[in-house]
Amino acid sequence: MDEVTGAQLIAESLKAQKVDYMFGIVGVPIIEVAMAAQAAGIRYVGMRNEQAACYAASAVGYITGRPGACLVVSGPGLIHALGGMANANMNCWPVVVIGGSSDRNQETAGAFQEFPQVEACRLYSKFSARPSSLEAIPSVIEKAVRTSIYGRPGACYVDIAGDMVNAKVERSKVREVSCCPPPPVSLADQGSVTEAISVLKAAKTPLVIIGKGAAYGRAEAVLRELIEMSGLPFLPTPMGKGVLPDDHANCVAAARSRALLQADVILLFGARLNWMLHFGLSPRFNPNVKIIQVDLCAEEMGNNMRPAVALLGDISAVATQLLLCVRRDGWKYPSNAEWWSTLKSKIAANAKISKALALQSTVPLNYYTVFHHISQLLPHDCIIVSEGANTMDIGRTMLNNYLPRHRLDAGTFGTMGVGLGFAIAAAAVEASQNTGRRVVCVEGDSAFGFSGMEVETMCRYSLPVVVIVVNNNGIYSGVDSETWKAMKQMGELTSVAPPVSLLPDARYDEVMKAFGGRGLLVRTVEELRSALQLSLSDWERPSLINVLIDPSSDRKQQEFPWLTRSNL
Repeated sequence: MDEVTGAQLIAESLKAQKVDYMFGIVGVPIIEVAMAAQAAGIRYVGMRNEQAACYAASAVGYITGRPGACLVVSGPGLIHALGGMANANMNCWPVVVIGGSSDRNQETAGAFQEFPQVEACRLYSKFSARPSSLEAIPSVIEKAVRTSIYGRPGACYVDIAGDMVNAKVERSKVREVSCCPPPPVSLADQGSVTEAISVLKAAKTPLVIIGKGAAYGRAEAVLRELIEMSGLPFLPTPMGKGVLPDDHANCVAAARSRALLQADVILLFGARLNWMLHFGLSPRFNPNVKIIQVDLCAEEMGNNMRPAVALLGDISAVATQLLLCVRRDGWKYPSNAEWWSTLKSKIAANAKISKALALQSTVPLNYYTVFHHISQLLPHDCIIVSEGANTMDIGRTMLNNYLPRHRLDAGTFGTMGVGLGFAIAAAAVEASQNTGRRVVCVEGDSAFGFSGMEVETMCRYSLPVVVIVVNNNGIYSGVDSETWKAMKQMGELTSVAPPVSLLPDARYDEVMKAFGGRGLLVRTVEELRSALQLSLSDWERPSLINVLIDPSSDRKQQEFPWLTRSNL
């Protein structure tokens, strides 16, 4: 008899659904699943923390359009992965989590790491189920993959009882399940498309906002043609950067606050009016702004702001519908409009302020000087991963992206600790596809601490990620070493040290060195440029550049007094 184990069925079913990457931490009862995955042709990356593993698997889903798999053990292992599942759901990224669980005959008996995993995951996923038998595994895996990519993408969970992993069944009794096709493409109502064009034509200060939904939807080509044919200014959201190049003539990211405040019509492509866009409300938006909302999720229409026109459908397909109307009518927003003059004036003023900060070379360095020199040296086609408070915020404005899906950061959930997992995922995809593109992970020192041990994963798999830690000795801000010494004399540090402070001048570069990677400590512009050039030239191992900056370095003052927090 040709028999197959549960582990083999899981692995073969994932591979049949074009799941090519698996991240996880093995242990009882899922060790054999990882081995079977490798035998089936799935690339397995062993991580150091389940959260990072789930972050990595979801990033693969965003980059490739097919979910990555995250493999975790029962109980605590699955609980650690819930953070990654929640982040994937909030970001609308597909991921399939496979969790081992207690043997079926030990349920409710106090089994090892027993936990109500299927029920718990329902709060963090689109789909959560346990196959009832070995024969059901292919169907459940197919549904999990399909659910993760259809409609609004997200996380799905499949629970595997421990006694099912090594149990066997005759292959002839298992129904073969074909690969689910890409999601079906839907078009917006043509009458609504015509109405949207009429609203756009009547606008005096129009704006297009391009979100990461447009990046995930592979809408870059049609959006570029639409923007260039219509002559409209556009603003990318953080992970919408690169759908059109940041240096495109119509990009007004450098005048973000002014554009949002004064736009009278906003065409929204795959972006949500949540906290990242200030809910579409005054005082950040014109109280009379008209929203044309393009989204594939019907439930998203009207969240926080009732749209003047709702265009429900695939982002790329709806953009094509709009493009055809613009082309047919021969309409173009005038390049000499006063709105363009206003935006360009603000862009120039902001650029002048940032340049003045960037050209400072005093030691310790500030954020703007660091990012100015990093931006000069990064390859245009590199994938930029970024997280942190000021590090990520300032990096979004100064580190340009020129290609879609080449920016990965804390995203909708504002999750810290995602950076190294995202970077590992991107590097694994780049290595398997032999693209020759670099992955550069720019981290705040506080953000690095969440998953810093993943540098061992990078070294183990020889993933040539360049990690840049912008080290200001704290969360938002820190203190210098002399102040730290003085505080130690004042009393117990748990009572006197600011809660935002971290150990001054921490040697994160030595952590990378400990595992065989390249670690570099940087204090000056010359050291920074030399270290980055050296790291980018090394394709054999990862590097970590520890950039010590002024602990009190901060973002430039905002245009309006109420803009005191993140300019996300």
